[in-house]
Amino acid sequence: MDDFLAARSQMALSLGFHIIYSCIGMVMPVFMAISHFKWIKTQDPVYKNITVAWSKGVAIFFATGAVSGTMLSFELGLLWPGFMRHAGPIFGMPFSLEGVAFFIEAIALGLFLYGWNRLNNWVHWTAGIIVGVSGVASGILVVAANSWMNSPSGFDFVNGQYINIDPVKAMFNKAWFSESLHMIIAAFSATGFAVAGIHALMIYRKKNIAFHTKAFKIAIIFGAAAAILQPFSGDLSAKNAAKRQPAKLAAMEAYFHTQEYAPLVIGGIPDTAAKKVNYGIEIPGLLSFLVHDNFKTPVNGLDKIPVKNQPPVAVTHYAFQIMVGIGVLMMLIGIIYFYELWKKKDLISKPWFLKTFIWATPLGFIALEAGWTVTEVGRQPWIIQGVMRTSEAVTPMPGIQYSFYLFSFIYFTLSVAVIFLLKRQIQMVPELYDRKTAQP
Repeated sequence: MDDFLAARSQMALSLGFHIIYSCIGMVMPVFMAISHFKWIKTQDPVYKNITVAWSKGVAIFFATGAVSGTMLSFELGLLWPGFMRHAGPIFGMPFSLEGVAFFIEAIALGLFLYGWNRLNNWVHWTAGIIVGVSGVASGILVVAANSWMNSPSGFDFVNGQYINIDPVKAMFNKAWFSESLHMIIAAFSATGFAVAGIHALMIYRKKNIAFHTKAFKIAIIFGAAAAILQPFSGDLSAKNAAKRQPAKLAAMEAYFHTQEYAPLVIGGIPDTAAKKVNYGIEIPGLLSFLVHDNFKTPVNGLDKIPVKNQPPVAVTHYAFQIMVGIGVLMMLIGIIYFYELWKKKDLISKPWFLKTFIWATPLGFIALEAGWTVTEVGRQPWIIQGVMRTSEAVTPMPGIQYSFYLFSFIYFTLSVAVIFLLKRQIQMVPELYDRKTAQP
């Protein structure tokens, strides 16, 4: 493994783990605040118990997210000094604001965890709301920084120099809204389905049914709603990519030849040598319609992009297909759930219904990882789209593969610890949380 591949692998691994920790840590406080609100309004002790249980999970993911996020911030400087030297002054503002949001979240979480029986109920609930709002704000700010890499703005690049820097314009670049919206909805969808799936498993096993049923309903309302909205935000992101990153869109679709009535390819195995897709299903004109709202208008293919500027087609295409396929499946499950809710059918006791959500537990995070792969691999060979290549930003220091091995060990150890703690939390529900007076 050469140093360049090791640096990219380490960054991919770090982001792959952190995105899960951060999304759960961002969404779970919202669920926690909803259950807390229900307890204050109804005085149903089950909702208080759910709030207490979920708050422990929030604390776990806040800690792991803080560790993995701190490691990532150091990795940016250690692995990509060429990038940070030029990009830091331009897109540093969202990272600085994310730090502020993080500290606000930490303070509010401390007040919430230790405020039981000490703070007024509504003040205590407000602290939980602040945890959720600041967590979502952190996610938006980080994605705004990443979107700048896909749609750089707020500076002029003249003779290798970055001049006329405008950090505000850089932060609110033309891709920040669509990418932030898509990411936040994805976080709610993935976390909602995962949390609902865990509680569905406990209901299926007939353990603490009242506790898990109420928790399931809170989680799946958000997860299903987000899954239904996700295709619309995905369409907005794809249209944005078509304007600013045509090579990424072409790789996503494995679209080699520019043509009228551009087809949308479902599945298939890209053959980059022969410049075609084998075994794929083509729907003529649909890609043109999705990009231009017109079935005939041509869409730029990879033949319009110099080979040296083309991203890896196969990886980008496969990741995109996985993301879309899972997204459609989750959307259908969400529609079924709301239809049955509208019909007022009690399906909680139906094994097939519970099994659907049990099997769907990991789907959102698989789609999340696939979507992040599309975002990052689809931008290659650029670290700043059209401005700086990834190979130009990597550190000249040797021995990066050893750093990769070390960080891999740390992340896997951290994940094992998280799984152990969450499993223990779930197992302790009968003793700690499903009782009249759960101890915060």
